[in-house]
Amino acid sequence: MGRLIIAEKHSVAQAIASALGGGRPEDGWIRCGADAVTWAQGHLVDLLTPDEYQDHGWDKWSMDTLPLDPTGGWRWKVNRQRGADRQYRIVARLLKSDGYDVLVNACDPDREGESIFRRIVDHAGACGPMLRLWVASLDDDAICDALDSMRSEDEYRGLAAAADIRAKADWLIGMNASRAYTLVYHTRMSVGRVQTPTLTMVADRDRQIAGHVEKPFWKVAVPMGGWTLASGRFDERADAEKLRRIVDAPDFTFQVFSVQRRTVRDRPPRLYDLTGLQKDMSRMHGLTAARTLAALQSLYERKLATYPRTDSQYITHDDLDTLRALTQGPGRVDGFVHADALPSDPRFDLTVDDAKVAGHTAILPTRNVDRTKLDGLGGDERLTLTRVVRRMWEAVADDYVHDTVQVTANLDPSWCERHPDEGRLLSEDECRFTSRSDQPVSPGWKAIEPAKTGRDDDGSEEEDASTRNVIPANLTAGVTLPPVGGATLTEGRTKPPKPFTEATLLAAMEHASRYVQDKDLKAALDDDESHSGGIGTPATRADVIEKLVRAGYMERKGRQLRSTGTGRALVDVVSPRLRDVALTADMERRLSDVEHGNADAGDTYEEFRGYARAIPAEAVANVKSEHVGRGDRGQAESYGPCPRCGGNVVKRGRTWTCSTNRNEKQADGTWKLAGGCGYRIFPTVAGKNLTDQQVRRILSGQAVPVKGFASKNGRKFDARLVADKDRGVTFDFGK
Repeated sequence: MGRLIIAEKHSVAQAIASALGGGRPEDGWIRCGADAVTWAQGHLVDLLTPDEYQDHGWDKWSMDTLPLDPTGGWRWKVNRQRGADRQYRIVARLLKSDGYDVLVNACDPDREGESIFRRIVDHAGACGPMLRLWVASLDDDAICDALDSMRSEDEYRGLAAAADIRAKADWLIGMNASRAYTLVYHTRMSVGRVQTPTLTMVADRDRQIAGHVEKPFWKVAVPMGGWTLASGRFDERADAEKLRRIVDAPDFTFQVFSVQRRTVRDRPPRLYDLTGLQKDMSRMHGLTAARTLAALQSLYERKLATYPRTDSQYITHDDLDTLRALTQGPGRVDGFVHADALPSDPRFDLTVDDAKVAGHTAILPTRNVDRTKLDGLGGDERLTLTRVVRRMWEAVADDYVHDTVQVTANLDPSWCERHPDEGRLLSEDECRFTSRSDQPVSPGWKAIEPAKTGRDDDGSEEEDASTRNVIPANLTAGVTLPPVGGATLTEGRTKPPKPFTEATLLAAMEHASRYVQDKDLKAALDDDESHSGGIGTPATRADVIEKLVRAGYMERKGRQLRSTGTGRALVDVVSPRLRDVALTADMERRLSDVEHGNADAGDTYEEFRGYARAIPAEAVANVKSEHVGRGDRGQAESYGPCPRCGGNVVKRGRTWTCSTNRNEKQADGTWKLAGGCGYRIFPTVAGKNLTDQQVRRILSGQAVPVKGFASKNGRKFDARLVADKDRGVTFDFGK
């Protein structure tokens, strides 16, 4: 008798088979002696959609059918996308075979991996002894070690329960909210437990930016010979001018009030979790979170990086030997890090915290990584692997040491005594000048990244200036100093909050407790060792952002993420609870409690269920009449006249469509035109994505030149696009 090992992906199954000594490929599985290794394709078994509960009447979109609640009768189906049903039949046949007496769950070591395995086993009606293969790296040694230390699948009941509750809660909340708000406001709306609070953060930020009233301010800057003293801000130019005239007096002197000198030692950054890597790849290289995850997943399957979907920034004591081995020899140096930047005595202890490794260690390269492997990688993968290796070296390197000096100076009292009239013109606070210097002493871990790309999102002009200041080493409090040149008056303007970028939105999702006002809840979220009081998980955050973009609720403008009119309209109408970041963060905390055995699964599920059941009544009770019948159209701007009927063309989701169009949900889940002229322009034409600007020009009657179309046989061509009342747009090859 042997073991039936079920992996989540074909590539992982191949890696396991390789660790077992190879094997013989069969149809949908690999024979490894007495053992068999097979694989899923993501979720082979899914929850039914409401339309598929044919005996409930849920195929009809009506308030009379709400709330939707299959509790006590949840039903499942085999996924039929991309041949998943065929692979399920292969796995089910193996499960029912009598050739294997032990089942091994080798799906990804996280909630979703646990869910995928258990759904397959339950749907196939399999039973018997089950073990869990928990492996963070796909190299042969790591897999063999994990095979030798497998534990009973029963020990992962909390993980499975959390995954099950999450799936059902998202179904209950998403289905009830989306249908209720669609029906109340007569326009299609997609509402989700995590995506709506995320959208709310972006929409709120955009409204703060739009509502910002720019105000001028003035500062006085005084050269002191290699460094500069600067005043505080003045709201009135006249007050700043008074101070500048005083400072420019021929006999003027400052008196230094205080000089604070500090040698600062900045500890190395922690190893990467997934969100941390996604933030840095966005900031440094402009990669979306989804692209970073895809690149890291590929590296994992190539056996070049450890498991990607981790929320830990540490390793355990058991992993120390592995980390030490990774820093030996030239493999993770040549092509990655300049040898002169390496720490002479790596501080491995900084990376270890057993208590903060719940299931997965931080992201590390594997011992397979070297210059040859790096040179064989494409753009995203190459950038990602380089950053992972460099972060490994940064995490064990020396402190970055820098000297800071903070100087405060005021008008010299003796000068004020000689000029009593001038000295009384301004208050003491208005006469205070400051200067800051920040000079590196030892680069430490900062030497690892030779030329950092991008700019920190919170960088400031003041911080940049501090590196240019060189304050004399002998400067002390009490001395008097004259300016070394004429003072200058600089004008600035107050700035609104910065728009979200991929990096800053991921940070906001990760640390959602920062947006929580309730002190007790905030403390509870921050105290949870398993996550940081966030919404979503490292594995799902990228997908949430992509879903919001695909739905037309958010859009990318360069590196910025901005809400659309449609997105802001949705935020306006949904209940405060649905868009509440605090509530969603608390839900994530409760799921984590279930996962770690600190909360009852049944009680937690009933809380989510009760919340979801109340959504339809809440939508009706708090209807905002000014939005009824308008939906996204109430906020939509016109892109030009409709060539078919003369109405306005607006944007709904990613498609430009006539404002007269009305769509109706069909029994099979599709949407069909139920009214209006039917004119629309699809977002992609012959492989090219259209922009808002191009559509505006087309609808204004222009022939817009576009390069790089692709024909059906793959041939590239250029053409002009013009409006067409029948086809939306058409090609114009005229000279």
